[in-house]
Amino acid sequence: MDKRSRNILILLGIALLTIIITEIVRPKPINWRSSYTSTDKIPFGSYVLFEELKSLNENKDVVLIPNNPYDFLSNTELKDNSTYIFINSYINLDKRSYEKLITYVREGNSVFMAGQSFGSILQDSLAIETDIEYQLTEEEITPTFFSKSLKEKPLPKFKKNVYRTVFKSFDTTKTTALGFLKSDELEDIDQVNFIKVEEGEGNFYFNTLPEAFSNYYMLKGNEEYAAKCLSFINDSNTVYWDDYLKDGRKVIDSPMRFVLNQTSLKWAYYLVMIGLIVFVIFTGKREQRIIPVVKPLENTSIEFTKTIGDLYFQHKDYSNIIVKKITYFLERIRSNYYLKTNTLDKKFINRLAVKTGHSIEETTTLIEYINTLRSRSFHTEVDLIELNKKIEEFTI
Repeated sequence: MDKRSRNILILLGIALLTIIITEIVRPKPINWRSSYTSTDKIPFGSYVLFEELKSLNENKDVVLIPNNPYDFLSNTELKDNSTYIFINSYINLDKRSYEKLITYVREGNSVFMAGQSFGSILQDSLAIETDIEYQLTEEEITPTFFSKSLKEKPLPKFKKNVYRTVFKSFDTTKTTALGFLKSDELEDIDQVNFIKVEEGEGNFYFNTLPEAFSNYYMLKGNEEYAAKCLSFINDSNTVYWDDYLKDGRKVIDSPMRFVLNQTSLKWAYYLVMIGLIVFVIFTGKREQRIIPVVKPLENTSIEFTKTIGDLYFQHKDYSNIIVKKITYFLERIRSNYYLKTNTLDKKFINRLAVKTGHSIEETTTLIEYINTLRSRSFHTEVDLIELNKKIEEFTI
């Protein structure tokens, strides 16, 4: 490798190394997507709130629920006087989950939901309807409470990544308005964003500002609002935290999803994979198969030549052999020395002598002998032997 190529490779290596180091050390861009999972520490995850619930409620059980509400409520022995918390951008229950959840509330438990929309099944059944502005607000949203004892001063303010959502209508016979979004233009009743719906022996709590329960606003000095909203469920002995109906829930999209979601099938799959790896390590080494002996192709040219020679010798056809010998010799002259062989005269002899490096006398002797043989119609074995001898001496 020359010096120039080596320098180019060194420069390319330095550039590549610089890019790699830059990508490693540069700060990662902030992820502003909504997640609301208990483990996400991004601005709109719910890690802070979930950890605060556990630390502030040491005498209460805070249980993380990673399953569908229907599966959890069907297969779990629930404790009395508990609360099921749902926090997400949109909370959409299927019919079976709603039926289990409404039964859970009627038995004297509570459900706290914070979201911009609560799904058609839940809203139709409880006669509630939300109205959302589908563009990020350019002005600060100021939520507060109807109860004077809960009102904060100064009032909390929310703006970044927040959608203005209020309750457009609700059943006033069993619904209590708890909070609203403060506005100078509209009345309080037109901006209700926090309600309690009585159902049987329990209650539903609906809040249309899920962003208030995210990491970003829990650490921005507005955590007091989330705390006062959750104070309505303080009498619960057990808190169930939904970690299934979340924007940031990790979902397996591969064709193996069913297998990996079943414990027995998942471990069977893992055992098969481990067994294959062990097999490859211990018995997958390369084994050379037996190479069959291949006989080389026989050179039949010599046998063919001998056969043809014997054929001509048996027929004593010396003239034919002499003609072919002369024809082959002239073809070699044309191919190797690019000379015309139509006329074998003195001029041809001089050119051939120059091309081959033979003397004029040697060349003349051969060409004149060829011309003599070509002029005769009958030839003998002696003529053939003499011609062969002269051609071999000339071509060596």
